[in-house]
Amino acid sequence: MSGSMPFYQKHHRHYDRGYRSRETESKLSQYQTSSRYTAGSSTSAISTSRGLKVSSHSGLEASRLSPVPKRAKPTYLAVDKENQIIGYVVPIFRGSQEFVTGFSNTEEARVRDTAAYMARRDLFTSGLEMERSEQISRRETMRESAERISLNKRIYEHGEHFKRINEDSLMHAPEFVIKPRSHTVWEKQCVRLHCTVSGWPDPRVVWYKNNVAIDPIGNAGKYKLESRYSVHSLEINRCDFDDTAQYHVSAMNSKGEQSAYASVVVKRFKGEIDESLPSPRHGPVSEYGINFQTHIVDKFGVSFGREGETMSLGCTVIIYPTLHLYKPEVQWYRDDVLLSPSKWNHMHWSGDRATLTLTHLNKEDEGLYTLRVTTKSGYETYSAYVFVKDADAEVERAPGAPLDVRCLDANKDYIIVTWKQPAVDGGDSILGYFVDRCEVGTTHWIQCNDTPVKFARFPVTGLVEGRSYLFRVRAINKSGMSRPSRVSEPVAAMDPSDRARMRGTSAPWTGQIIVTEEEPAEGVVPGRPLELQVTEATKNYVVLSWNPPGEKGLEGVMYYVEKCVSGTDSWQRVNTEIPVKSPRFALFDLAEGKSYSFRVRCCNSAGVGEPSDPTEAITVGDKLDIPSAPSKVVPTRNTDTSVVVSWVASSEAKELVGYYIEGSIEGSNVWEPCNNKPVKATRFICHGLMTGEKYMFRVRAVNAAGLSQFSPESEAVEVKAAIASPAPPYGITVLECVCDSMVLAWKQPSFIGGADITGYFVDYREVTDGVPGKWHEANIKAISDRAYRVSDLKENRKYQFQVRAANMAGVGIPSLPSNTFLCEEWTIAVPGPPHDLQVREVRNDSLVLLWKPPVYQGRDPVNGFYIDIKEADAPEEVWRGVNNKATEKTFIKIKNLKEGERFVFRVRAQNKAGVGECSDVTEPVPALTKPGTKEIVVDVNDDGIISLNYEFCDLTPDSKFVWSKNYEEITDSSRLTIETKGNKSKAIFNTLEEEDIGIYSCLVTHTDGASSSYNLSEEELKRLLEVSHDHKFPIIPLKSELAVELLEKGKVRFWLQADKISANGKVDYIFNEKAVSQGEKYKMNFDKNTGVIEMIMESLTPADEGTFTFQLQDGKATNQSSLVLIGDVFKALQKESEFQKKEWVRKQGPHFIEYLGYEVTPECCVILKCKVGNVKKETSAHWYKDGREIKSDEHLGFTEGVLKLEIAQRDSPADTADYADDLIWRRLKISKKDAGVYEVVLKDDRGKDTSTLNLTDQGFKDLMNEVFSFIANSSTALKITSTDQGIRLYTFVSYYNDLLQVTWHYKDSAIAFSDRIKSGVVGEQLWLQITEPTEKDMGKYAIEFNDGKGGLRRTVELSGQAFDDAFAEFQRLKAAAIAERSRARVAGGLPDVVTIQEGKALNLTCNISGDPVPEVTWLKNDREITSDDHCILKFASGKFASFIITGVNTSDSGKYSILVKNKYGTESGDFTVSVFIPDEAGGKKK
Repeated sequence: MSGSMPFYQKHHRHYDRGYRSRETESKLSQYQTSSRYTAGSSTSAISTSRGLKVSSHSGLEASRLSPVPKRAKPTYLAVDKENQIIGYVVPIFRGSQEFVTGFSNTEEARVRDTAAYMARRDLFTSGLEMERSEQISRRETMRESAERISLNKRIYEHGEHFKRINEDSLMHAPEFVIKPRSHTVWEKQCVRLHCTVSGWPDPRVVWYKNNVAIDPIGNAGKYKLESRYSVHSLEINRCDFDDTAQYHVSAMNSKGEQSAYASVVVKRFKGEIDESLPSPRHGPVSEYGINFQTHIVDKFGVSFGREGETMSLGCTVIIYPTLHLYKPEVQWYRDDVLLSPSKWNHMHWSGDRATLTLTHLNKEDEGLYTLRVTTKSGYETYSAYVFVKDADAEVERAPGAPLDVRCLDANKDYIIVTWKQPAVDGGDSILGYFVDRCEVGTTHWIQCNDTPVKFARFPVTGLVEGRSYLFRVRAINKSGMSRPSRVSEPVAAMDPSDRARMRGTSAPWTGQIIVTEEEPAEGVVPGRPLELQVTEATKNYVVLSWNPPGEKGLEGVMYYVEKCVSGTDSWQRVNTEIPVKSPRFALFDLAEGKSYSFRVRCCNSAGVGEPSDPTEAITVGDKLDIPSAPSKVVPTRNTDTSVVVSWVASSEAKELVGYYIEGSIEGSNVWEPCNNKPVKATRFICHGLMTGEKYMFRVRAVNAAGLSQFSPESEAVEVKAAIASPAPPYGITVLECVCDSMVLAWKQPSFIGGADITGYFVDYREVTDGVPGKWHEANIKAISDRAYRVSDLKENRKYQFQVRAANMAGVGIPSLPSNTFLCEEWTIAVPGPPHDLQVREVRNDSLVLLWKPPVYQGRDPVNGFYIDIKEADAPEEVWRGVNNKATEKTFIKIKNLKEGERFVFRVRAQNKAGVGECSDVTEPVPALTKPGTKEIVVDVNDDGIISLNYEFCDLTPDSKFVWSKNYEEITDSSRLTIETKGNKSKAIFNTLEEEDIGIYSCLVTHTDGASSSYNLSEEELKRLLEVSHDHKFPIIPLKSELAVELLEKGKVRFWLQADKISANGKVDYIFNEKAVSQGEKYKMNFDKNTGVIEMIMESLTPADEGTFTFQLQDGKATNQSSLVLIGDVFKALQKESEFQKKEWVRKQGPHFIEYLGYEVTPECCVILKCKVGNVKKETSAHWYKDGREIKSDEHLGFTEGVLKLEIAQRDSPADTADYADDLIWRRLKISKKDAGVYEVVLKDDRGKDTSTLNLTDQGFKDLMNEVFSFIANSSTALKITSTDQGIRLYTFVSYYNDLLQVTWHYKDSAIAFSDRIKSGVVGEQLWLQITEPTEKDMGKYAIEFNDGKGGLRRTVELSGQAFDDAFAEFQRLKAAAIAERSRARVAGGLPDVVTIQEGKALNLTCNISGDPVPEVTWLKNDREITSDDHCILKFASGKFASFIITGVNTSDSGKYSILVKNKYGTESGDFTVSVFIPDEAGGKKK
């Protein structure tokens, strides 16, 4: 392959432009002018590649070059030291004469082409020919340029080759051609430091920060190192405050070391710059001509998981503008290592959301996860840490599982397995590890070692060549075995050379061609192996590695390994059976503690070569020591749940794996791991800590030999957010202006840096003709107020101002310059604007607005303020006033806000001259109560002390409770004592008096405005003083005062119940101011569990009239309750007591539990019933009405203790029901005959009892009213129907009684009945008939049932469509009735059959009716007949139709019909005439 390159590739980014340095260009010019590169010489191009051994090459002298190659050489594969195929090696070819003379020939052709061009130009004047010639000339020019580039490239390659064959003369120490320069950047911006380094050999470049080497993996996403064509760069992503440091780069090779220094200063703390600052990576998209803006939102945070769980990480990605079907490149990284989809990692892109699902968490999955979204305009990244804790141990106090199991070295007879030790040892030191293997395709795990190994590296032997295996590791301590680790990737047991052949016999194209002049040598014994060394030595095995012999062309080279015990000359071959193919070998079964030397021999088909130089004596044993403990652990605040822990690396740590960090709450002595995967950096952010707690940390290092001792414990650090300087204030306004000073006001910064603002600094500058001057300090000492008078100004000059806020972290950056203000004295009469508006106590429907009065009062003092309000998005025209009358206070509570709406406010001051200028408008405030908001609660303790209490849960470490009265901070402790503990604060009144009346509020600083207030009014003051007095002088609360009740046998019980009383409570019983005690007359009981106190007396006598008192005492709490029993009250109680005593005596025999009463059933049956008790079989019951016994044949029983009697006349014996314990007589309906006095008498040998019920007069009326009520409730809705006479309204009842009184109403007035309007009852139907209705009858009708109470009314509206439909139906029925009455009818008189003798006369007459008079037609055999002499037809008076035959004959026999008809209808009558001849035999009829 020649070194020429097409011209269209000369600007390709992969084209090597490294030779274009000044030094190289000067050497190039020297080579071009050298006689060595004349037209008559030839050259060869040799392409080299790093790591590739070129066996031989030709010199540059012409004498060693032959114009013709000896013979065609075959093509061979190029392999590296480990026999990995990396490219092609082809025999060298000799340069052609075309190449050697190409430059002069090109010049000659150019002269010839130029002359031809000039000739054609003279000959051809056609524009087309000229254009063609110009195109040809351009092509030739481009070809010349390409050939020159090719020539220069080949000359450069020869120069590079010449350098390499003269290494000793060209080697020199590193030198910085371009040194890195210092940078000052804003926070969150990216900065790149770069330098150009020369030197031979190529120097190794390392970047340092404050003399500590930068590890890009340990700070994933933070640092990016690049080295390309001797240009080295360090990129710091999203700079923060900690990146301010001195950086230096060190370049080192075998000839020396050089360093260069640069500083980076980060000016602003994060959150202070605009997030929209452009990223330096973004640029236009050449394909689309647009810029993509990528934003990652809805981000996943620091996440915590446990082994075995599933975790999903996701972010929403917004790409603007949105292109249909455009898909960005979405990549996920863990610790800066690109992740690929696997069974452990599932990746998904939904079009706007990127998701990574970790299907089965293991500690290997712990690390910094980065989402990178790349578009044509650049990329955006987001990172967050994922922590994975150990799964619960199967055995208590067992260690955690090992992690990161890998296979370092795989050969046909052994595989070296490595792993990392777990962070959790279970409380006991780990005794060692067991390695398990599993053949791929099976599920059977085999333990590889019988005894646990402590070294985190183990050679697994006993494998079957060619088979693939999986490995896992388990840890063990004295408590038990850990869970197994995640399995390793599968690995095959075979030699590396065999593995290379299995990958394929053809080498992949690498873009490199290695040229050699050497031919393979056949039948040559190989030489000595080179550079034999022991790469790894433990007490279990030793690993040797070497380089193949220097001679090339040695086919089939393999190796024998030999060992020798130190002090002897006896060499023993280790691999006696089969030589190894790879230049790496592991030896096992060496005696621990002995020293060995090793050597290697090469062999091939020609024989065994000479041995290599032996190694130095190696003593078998672990050469790797446990690292020393880290030191100087320093924790620093980071966020409210995390701490940054840094430490000094272990001074003695070989093959360091990383560090484990542990944290403990101060004083707990319980240490928990902060990371479960070792980190190599010396700085780590520990997340998941408890806010406000103090933590201590310690660190230990880990390598394959084990874990180091713990570092000394750090000092305790409180977990809270780090502080920073505040953001700039804003909203600078002028409150007052005189001839030489101005009073400024401004608003507090939106971000105060996590600490209270300690003051402000004001700067000013003069503006002349629009050109601002130099800034000057207005105050040297910080001011605490947000208003300041700037003095020593010049009148009628213009000024600008800026303000900076300061806290304990420092002074923030200044605000933007204010508007330009003119310094001239204000002379207006009205006051200036109020300032410092603040919003507090925001709720769904209210908030409190505070402000400060104007500095400029005007001509007269300010006497009030007006407050304006409007919706935030509303125009200026909709400002409206909150108060119609000016308020003198500097605060106001604004109510009746619309929930969720955003409002803004402004304030105006007034004096006698008028209303002044408006204040600045507040920021928009949404009327919403924040979740978790609580109000101030008033509390009075047991000692009567009154306090105001406020609680807020979401405190920040710097939050404070600030109490105010009338919204002025309370600084005087003579009236109030403030106590704060945790998230609760209490304001205690020392002595509550009238001067304490006011509005008390509490504000929590460093929150989103948490505050609440309490209005202590005059009425509330009185109430609290009463409650306080009750608490100072407590009383025993009573659930019930002293009361009296009667018990069985007429006993009298006095009792009360205390709400709360202890077991030490005492009671004194007082009667008429004298104590009474337990005895025959008084029985006292005191149940301290329920608080019931009682005193029982057998009976009352006149001597017991007076006052009864119970006096209670429980510690210092007392109470008493009295009951006065005198006069009529005492007499009534005494009488009732005696009655109860008699009742008790009565109830000793059969008696009535419930006296005689009645019940009306839904069927309107009246049942007399009573309930009896204490009855027996011999007890009898007798019913009486008006003194006469009601006889009954039924046997009375008292199974249920109820006697019943239904009031009714007997229908029949069959209607009498037989109940075992009920006496029931049935009648159809109750009537006045059933009125009377009913009585029931119970008696037996123990006595008798009587119960009477009077159902006369009023008693009977009440009974019937209840019956009527049931009837009324059973009525149906009032309905409308039509008849041929008019319209009828009706309702049905379940039962009707003749005594029922109903009233019909029309338009709420009782109807006066007449012939046209009538009412009546048919069965259970009650109706109202309206005859011949008219429109005057339209309206509301009602029927009212009278039950002696409120009655029941059913209504119906007879109007509108209802009336029209009913009236139409009435007209139809009326017309039908008229038609029915007036239609033609045959009333009667005609027989069915007439038998008559021939010759006789037949005379039939029938009655005819109809209006109008109907027409009459006679038919014979369905044919009309007319009147003649033989058959005479008559119709007289319109009523009588006659049919006469003067002399019948046989021809008159047949069927006759009369047909009558008028306009309302038609009717017919039929008869049959049969004529017989008497002379015929048998009187045969005709």
